[in-house]
Amino acid sequence: MAYKVIISGGGTGGHIFPAIAIANEIKRLHPDTTFLFVGANGKMEMEKVPNAGYEIIGLNITGIKRSLSLSNLKFPFRLIGSLAKAKKIIKDFNPNVVVGVGGYASGPVLRMATWMKVPTLIQEQNSFAGVTNRWVANAVSKVCVAYDNMDRFFPKDRIVITGNPVRSEVVAIDGKREKALSHFGLEQNKPILLIIGGSLGARSVNLAMKEGVSRVLEAGIQVLWQTGKLFKDETAELERSVNSPSLRMTEFIFEMDLAYAVADVVVSRAGAIAVSELSIVGKPTILVPFPFAAEDHQTQNALSLVNTGAAIMIPDKEVSQNLVDQALDLLGDDERKSTLSANIVKHGHPNAANQIACEVISLAS
Repeated sequence: MAYKVIISGGGTGGHIFPAIAIANEIKRLHPDTTFLFVGANGKMEMEKVPNAGYEIIGLNITGIKRSLSLSNLKFPFRLIGSLAKAKKIIKDFNPNVVVGVGGYASGPVLRMATWMKVPTLIQEQNSFAGVTNRWVANAVSKVCVAYDNMDRFFPKDRIVITGNPVRSEVVAIDGKREKALSHFGLEQNKPILLIIGGSLGARSVNLAMKEGVSRVLEAGIQVLWQTGKLFKDETAELERSVNSPSLRMTEFIFEMDLAYAVADVVVSRAGAIAVSELSIVGKPTILVPFPFAAEDHQTQNALSLVNTGAAIMIPDKEVSQNLVDQALDLLGDDERKSTLSANIVKHGHPNAANQIACEVISLAS
């Protein structure tokens, strides 16, 4: 059957890339499916989705700022306008099912779809549900989640634990260590600390490592460090001053499969997709949640692992004092590394995209 599917939401890569992964899997299972994405004008989905080969329409919708702002006065009018446009989009496209992945555009589209009696599905990436998904929680047909205890936010009988879709090529690390060592110019017989903080970088982590990287190198540890674009100038200066073959700094790592393959310990933010990838590759991990994430959801994501002995968490405000010490302690403790690895893989869902795609198709049918 040739299905028609609307996928709405975006704003960040944590919403957009799962949305594209879901579409790709539905398309693999049912090549005749027609897709229409709905995003927010001016947000990154308006570029990323067409680059992935899908059509997208933008709504003039923004969120409510937490601080006092005149733009908040415009929100009700933008919401009403977006609901009206969402109604027209749904009526014109006539989908079998509407999927929401979170983000500003997801709310009006899901809300209108439920009013128009179109089957709906939410994909919630985080352990603390976003405000948009909470707004439509009781009206949608199905909710796909990545964490336990999500009946705090959604009706229990509509929840399916699927995990988060991740790019399959990123988590395919088996047999790649030798290739990774060669690619990054690292040595076989020295442990490797991988530091990743997203495309912009994690400022607190970068500053802590800048102060302590010499200690790490002196301990015989190699460092593979994705600094992010905001740390670009400091990167060049630090590499020159340290001048060590055991230090590899780069603004962005495109070959994340090789980075995961070569890492003995990983330091990372606790975004939903990063946590999902780390759970599949099974690396001992120190998580430093971004403290300004909406509803502090990164801390909740990290705690879901910490509470099962699957990761170590350092609050952002404690990174400068504790990160280097904890990284060195973990790198030197083989038993604890093994325990963390064994526990974190229990949180992995390597077939998440397929499970979600099957739920979407079931609703569409």
